[in-house]
Amino acid sequence: MEQFWQSIKEFFSSSFGEFLVSLAVAILVLVIGWILIKWILKLLSRSKLSKKMDKSAFTFFRSAISITLKVVLILTAASIVGVPSASIIALIGSIGVAIGLALQGSLSNLAGGLMILIFKPFAVGDYIQPQDTEGGTVKDISIFYTTLLTVDNRTIVLPNGDLSNKPMENYTKMDKRRLDMRFSVGYDSDIEKVKMVMQKVIDRQEKLHREPAPFARLREMGDSALIFEMRSWCNTDDYWSCYFDINEQMKEAFDAAGFNIPYPQMDVHMVPPGAPTSASNGAAPAPAATDSVASAESSQGDAN
Repeated sequence: MEQFWQSIKEFFSSSFGEFLVSLAVAILVLVIGWILIKWILKLLSRSKLSKKMDKSAFTFFRSAISITLKVVLILTAASIVGVPSASIIALIGSIGVAIGLALQGSLSNLAGGLMILIFKPFAVGDYIQPQDTEGGTVKDISIFYTTLLTVDNRTIVLPNGDLSNKPMENYTKMDKRRLDMRFSVGYDSDIEKVKMVMQKVIDRQEKLHREPAPFARLREMGDSALIFEMRSWCNTDDYWSCYFDINEQMKEAFDAAGFNIPYPQMDVHMVPPGAPTSASNGAAPAPAATDSVASAESSQGDAN
């Protein structure tokens, strides 16, 4: 019996025996570590952080933590067996650099997607207008791409890297918007009467907010028209219905009040060959013309 235990002691004291012991310890560490990682991820899924973060962002965040912990666990087990940790880290670093260079665009989109999901400059259902791209309603936000649906039912897929690094307008993030509209009338129109007619149209709009109070004032005197501006507030969902209703009703009200609505026009006066020109009256000579000299005077006005 003593010889048996002595042989076992000699076996485990040998290099092969030490390797088996290290391997057993490494396997035990892997099993226990794997169980602990699952327990940590389960606690993370039940935490308040999972409820505050966007679902896609939290899924990515949870996956990143899981991969990091598992890599650390495998490196620990490998070092217990006797594999040099420095060699493994150097190998992983080289692989990471190669993958990073090969996937520069994808990594940029990944980082942009995380920024969008964490800071939420827009959400699904918002109408946005990215720079240099047609606007649309956000239908889906993934880690790499954002999908928009245009008003004519076309799908636009935008890389998150570009979307997060360029200016972008969000038309529906706020609950209410200011409605600015301009209307032109002739110079012979009475200013106070125009304001009164516009105010009556505004007062008939039930969807407009009364605070801040809507108003209509003369904005500027154009080349051939008085330009009035109306400002009012409404719910974001009612913006376009208010816009079209006011446009139609304002035209009807202007017609009923007899206002002249100017429109672009051009008067052309033909001068026969040989007729006196401005040059014959002492003015600066005009460019020579072979057949006839034409002078044009134009007047333009804005009409909505």
